[in-house]
Amino acid sequence: MDYTTLGARGPRVSRFGLGTMTILGAGEAEAHTLVRHAIDEGLTLIDTADVYGDGRVEEVLGAALKGRRDTVVLATKFGLPMQGDTTRAGGSRGWMIRAVDDSLRRLRTDYIDLYQLHRPDPATPIDETVAAFDELITAGKVRFAGSSVFSAEQIVESQWAAERIGARPFATEQSPYSIFVRGGERATFSTCRAHRVGVIAWSPLNGGWLTGKYRVGQEVPADSRAASGNPFVRADDETKLALVDRLSAVAADAGLTLTQLGLAFTLAHPAISATLVGPRTDAQLTELLAAVDVQLSTATLDQVDAIVAPGVDVDPRNAGTTPRGLLVGERRRPELIGG
Repeated sequence: MDYTTLGARGPRVSRFGLGTMTILGAGEAEAHTLVRHAIDEGLTLIDTADVYGDGRVEEVLGAALKGRRDTVVLATKFGLPMQGDTTRAGGSRGWMIRAVDDSLRRLRTDYIDLYQLHRPDPATPIDETVAAFDELITAGKVRFAGSSVFSAEQIVESQWAAERIGARPFATEQSPYSIFVRGGERATFSTCRAHRVGVIAWSPLNGGWLTGKYRVGQEVPADSRAASGNPFVRADDETKLALVDRLSAVAADAGLTLTQLGLAFTLAHPAISATLVGPRTDAQLTELLAAVDVQLSTATLDQVDAIVAPGVDVDPRNAGTTPRGLLVGERRRPELIGG
């Protein structure tokens, strides 16, 4: 396992991290086994969120880490509505103070290594959010602050806000990134490098598409996200089906599986510090870790670029958020809406 520092200011972590959104897919006992196996394999970054299972994933993760908490960099996120309640969401100081204590209790720990705003909150001034993060760091409840799915301009604004008010800046940004979701290459990643912000890639296999589980003429696996009705993973996506065939050939030419190609691709970008894998079972974790030592040649990366060009999101819905400038309130005069 390779290790690196998250940007210039973050903690040192394994380049593969454990994402836990689907960790309860095979039950609580399997989740405990999976977490311990990941740690034994050298994964030191474990990422979760309060909204996963409305707190249940944090609770299970806290139990699984008993006796091993100090061996990992524990990251969690806040900001999306808990139990669908929009009053328990966002990046306001009031909600952050409450949310961090809730997460600490569920995770059975007295500090969070990396605390991240799950999505931008246009209703809260960024100065307030940055100041609240700094307050939590001073209190010892949080070691580092980070963002998730921020645009390039929002990353700059958060860095400026920290400088303006004398607070500690965000150390990390967590972005969707895969061969099928390359929008971050347009501006986000270069902005992160300029401001020495470490990038954590999530969904590096695009919801299972880059494992090859969805293929032309094959039945959709019963336990897949597509079979569950996930609107962002449609197994009938003809564009992605055709691209998977072409990418599978590239992987085979390189002596790799499609999964290995997909995971190694994310770590080949100089802005990416770590990439999150999200297995549901211990067996899936073993399969994913086969990509740990893979490094792609320039020729292979060029072949990938010829299939999905740099900066392209094959399905724009996979970008994780709507650009702020496209929100109704940003592109229409409020006094005229509904008039």
